[in-house]
Amino acid sequence: MVSVKICGLTNESDLRNAIEAGADRVGFVLVASSPRHVSFEKASELVGIANEAGADVWVVAGWKAGGAPGQDALEAFISETPELGAIQLHGGETPADLADFARRFPLAPIVKAIGISGRRDLEQVEDYPKADEFLFDAKPPKGATREGGHGRAFDWSILKGFDPGDQREWTLSGGLTPENVADAIRISGAQAVDVSSGVEASPGIKDPAKVAAFIKAAKAAG
Repeated sequence: MVSVKICGLTNESDLRNAIEAGADRVGFVLVASSPRHVSFEKASELVGIANEAGADVWVVAGWKAGGAPGQDALEAFISETPELGAIQLHGGETPADLADFARRFPLAPIVKAIGISGRRDLEQVEDYPKADEFLFDAKPPKGATREGGHGRAFDWSILKGFDPGDQREWTLSGGLTPENVADAIRISGAQAVDVSSGVEASPGIKDPAKVAAFIKAAKAAG
């Protein structure tokens, strides 16, 4: 069965709708440049609701070794929120950045997001031995101020048969919609998918019908 993550949730109503529709994972974005950004306080509230409902929680964040704006607040949030299922690092982290994060938070499962445009991009997984899982997204457009959340797809066949090794799993993201997710799963062989903009009524606000349709299509394809 394919695992489905509904990401970029910003409010309780959308969160509960996603879980009721069958989402396995839910995601909250802590990247300030994203239109789906939520504060640490709001994220804490939503994490509590999601955990009570039995959903796996990922938070999307950026981490730079040596310090960055908001890093102290992120560190405090992670330390105070042990019930997180994973931290999705989606800020263009280098291997050194990720290693720094892993040293600071040895108990936090790490999902490293990597932008893909060709098969050679998959070689990057070897540079991140501390990553527990990977999320493959389309590379951001030139001049973008954030790494993900652009609703862009890439050639899904690049992922066919790919194995990161060490029993690590991967999630397919980028440009997925209720209309194309079944083809994406069939072509890529993905066992987990992630969607945000493809099920929205407007940035940060989910369309319940699209969310339900996406989950139904992904589960049927799997």
